[in-house]
Amino acid sequence: MIATDTELEATQQRIVYFQRLLSQMRVAARPDEFPAMAGAYVAEVEKMHREVMDYLTRHASVQPTTAAPPTATSPTQPIEPSHVPAAR
Repeated sequence: MIATDTELEATQQRIVYFQRLLSQMRVAARPDEFPAMAGAYVAEVEKMHREVMDYLTRHASVQPTTAAPPTATSPTQPIEPSHVPAAR
């Protein structure tokens, strides 16, 4: 759950990063491998987008009900670049 504008900005940056990875995968991955490779990224982008919209549609004076602990995909955790295999 996004609780601050700083977390909002970090999440938005991660969305862009994941979208760029997907764009690269569309070209570099084999067609039969692409759906499996892209699935987790698409799910994560959709999850982050929902969190962004939840934050943006909550008035600034309203505090979030609960803050989730950071996870491996939390905006507070760095994301290591993934290797995108070359097309064969």
